[in-house]
Amino acid sequence: MAGILEITNSYRKGCGMTLEEALHNNRYKIVDKWVEYTLSTYQASDFFRKEKDSFANPIGGTIRDSLKKIFSMLAKNEDASSFREPLSRIMHLRSVQEFTPSQAVAPLNAVKHITRDVLASDKETKALVTDLYDFEFSVDLALLAAFDLYVECREKIYKIRVDEIRSGKQILTDSACPSKALDNITAIKR
Repeated sequence: MAGILEITNSYRKGCGMTLEEALHNNRYKIVDKWVEYTLSTYQASDFFRKEKDSFANPIGGTIRDSLKKIFSMLAKNEDASSFREPLSRIMHLRSVQEFTPSQAVAPLNAVKHITRDVLASDKETKALVTDLYDFEFSVDLALLAAFDLYVECREKIYKIRVDEIRSGKQILTDSACPSKALDNITAIKR
């Protein structure tokens, strides 16, 4: 598979930059829109979007930091295994919240559409939209890795819950058990 760098090192006719340069030049705009979209999926989205302090808003801070890292990796066409750390941070959050598996990973896919829109809206980068195949393929790989991480997190949560039930801890200290958050999560329909 040809990498982004191989494809973008040749200039497109009528466009004065490579895809790599276009992604670099538009990274703040793309990441800001991606973060905005991702945070809008939360019930308390106004707070998460407005509060920029990571200490006051750890969910918003984690999402911002992780998506920024993921975009940088996608733009550099890094190996899918390198996405694990920032994806893990996001999936750890989303796996304990009221998201279905598809809702938990869906915001990661949004970067494809956001990137296309940002590049297409600028006459200088419009011609580069056709070169996004490798970038979008990397997004797809990150999405699959995120789903695997989500499942791993959910399995850990259910294992903790089973261990609590077996040990009887939930009877003694129901409010102190880490899996108490599961009471608010919608049951998965089979």
